[in-house]
Amino acid sequence: MRWFSLLAGVLASAAVSAADVAGSRDLEVLPRFPGSQIVAFSEAAEQERIYPQGAIRRISGRLRYEREVAAQGQLTTLTYELPRTHAADEVFTAAREALQAQDAELLYWCQGRECGSSSLWANSVFGNRILYGSDDQQAYVLMRLAEPRQDSLLALYSITRGNRRAYMHVELLAANAPLAEVLPTPATLLRQLRDDGELRLPQQAEPSEGWVTLLARSLNLDSTLRVSLSGAQAEAWRQALVEQRVRAARLELGESAVAGLRISVLR
Repeated sequence: MRWFSLLAGVLASAAVSAADVAGSRDLEVLPRFPGSQIVAFSEAAEQERIYPQGAIRRISGRLRYEREVAAQGQLTTLTYELPRTHAADEVFTAAREALQAQDAELLYWCQGRECGSSSLWANSVFGNRILYGSDDQQAYVLMRLAEPRQDSLLALYSITRGNRRAYMHVELLAANAPLAEVLPTPATLLRQLRDDGELRLPQQAEPSEGWVTLLARSLNLDSTLRVSLSGAQAEAWRQALVEQRVRAARLELGESAVAGLRISVLR
């Protein structure tokens, strides 16, 4: 995967940069991209956070999210200034793929103007004005970590400012109560399918109403996409998706010896 080659030098540069702000540290779950420096860091034992699961807008003076995830618990935030030799999107992708390699679940993912106004993300969501930049040069992802940290949320936001300096903001919230089920958005699953070529859903052994509806909406956002379904219950998933108006000709059956459900794009 791309993240492996991009992060291959992390172990060789594990020493904390002398330019990092005092008292800061990297997250255990997210390796530092080589050449990055921590320019902001904070920890709070008890903090309530609301993370967007959709584009953000200000309407009648109030911040509006299409969907949101709210949780309370221990919050760690850090902001990296990225090396001039690498684009913000490149570092963002490396971080996202490193987390996915640890089976973190994507809940929301947006790029560029589809995220909304960068000034709202910087000032209203993260409260860090250094993150204000071009709406075209931003990316955001909200993820839920895998067991045994399934009650932790991790948010990534990258931005390139007008002076061409690039930053990546990271927040890790370890909730003090079990998180309820949070489904990804249809557009997020479609983006993941297109970018990674597959969706791995090891926990979805049998079709459930919520996931069938979600996957059908995702697949129907692009009626040209053809996929294979793998897993012991692949045929049941196929039938359930057809009942949700996904054309049967777009769905093929793959191998059965797969944990849960795997959806792969057919090229």
